[in-house]
Amino acid sequence: MYETKSVDPLEASFDAVAAGEAVGELRAEMAQLKARMDAAAVAGARPALSGASAGGESGAKAFVDTYLRKGIEGGVELKSMSGASGGEGGYAVPREIDEAIDRTLTAISPIRAIANVVTVGSAGYRKLVTTGGTPSGWVAETDARTETATPVFREVAPPMGELYANPAASQAMLDDAGFDVEGWLAGEIATEFARAEGQAFVAGNGTSKPKGFLTYPTSTDSDATRAFGTLQYVASGAAGGFAAANPQDRLVDLAQSLRAPYRQGAAFVMNSATLSAIRKFKTADGAFLWQPGLAEGRADTLLGYPVVESEDMPDIAANALAIAFGNFKAGYLIAERAETAILRDPFSHKPFVHFYAVKRVGGAVINSEAIKLMKFAAA
Repeated sequence: MYETKSVDPLEASFDAVAAGEAVGELRAEMAQLKARMDAAAVAGARPALSGASAGGESGAKAFVDTYLRKGIEGGVELKSMSGASGGEGGYAVPREIDEAIDRTLTAISPIRAIANVVTVGSAGYRKLVTTGGTPSGWVAETDARTETATPVFREVAPPMGELYANPAASQAMLDDAGFDVEGWLAGEIATEFARAEGQAFVAGNGTSKPKGFLTYPTSTDSDATRAFGTLQYVASGAAGGFAAANPQDRLVDLAQSLRAPYRQGAAFVMNSATLSAIRKFKTADGAFLWQPGLAEGRADTLLGYPVVESEDMPDIAANALAIAFGNFKAGYLIAERAETAILRDPFSHKPFVHFYAVKRVGGAVINSEAIKLMKFAAA
């Protein structure tokens, strides 16, 4: 028996084509591998600043170790801090540190916690507000439709300023690996920013800083007749104090002066000295008007509304606007730039290293109907 082998020319050509495709696929995989290696080399040469990983380290850790501790500027992302001169540069704080500052600000800055906070990308911010609404009318099916009045547009531009802090640390502290530079810096900046902006949101004059809600003109006129941008106040019933008889009634008047749509989400704002006096008020059956927040995370309440303590509110005195009540989400706007910029200065105050942090913040009342005040006066 003889075995005969024959080679099919067509099958041989298929085998050759398959071998060529395999070589092409191998070459493509090698090219992709080389591209990934090149990208990894480039990424390793520049520390990440936006929360990405670089060499196993987060952007914040790279920023802290290279710039804050050692002052190495190579590869750190530059940000301009001046709208007039691009030469005045700062360094963008990494996302982890910036968010830590924002969280602390919200926790210890009372007005920021209840106001409407927006992030802007430029030095200015404008908001259009309509007053009066769009009038309407009733007609029969075949009656003519006359033109209705047009609502009035108002432009609100919150005054903005640069909020800065300038904490210092010795170089020995920065060289100590056990010293938490990130936590210390975020805490120092947040504390200073919260103190300054809390005062500005209440009583700022609007010159290179936010305009506080207590600095707006006030009137006893109702919402229907009061001028735009003027806040309504309710008198306490006595000069420099509450009325001798039924003082709690004036608090009810203050709450009811705010229209029902705004009372959903409204809160009282006062300092601790004013709250101390109000906590002693009782109803006719002996129940306290003020009620503690028994559940964890729940605010104390007055007449069923949350009470926010702001030490920047004035004490009870003659003609003082010591109590505010309103829906601050609808009534007060805080506009701020997204980034907190920071500069490292090891030269001005040797052997200390200063960290100059700056952030643009603005604030203004955008709806004067949503915030009411109590004036400690007879009328």
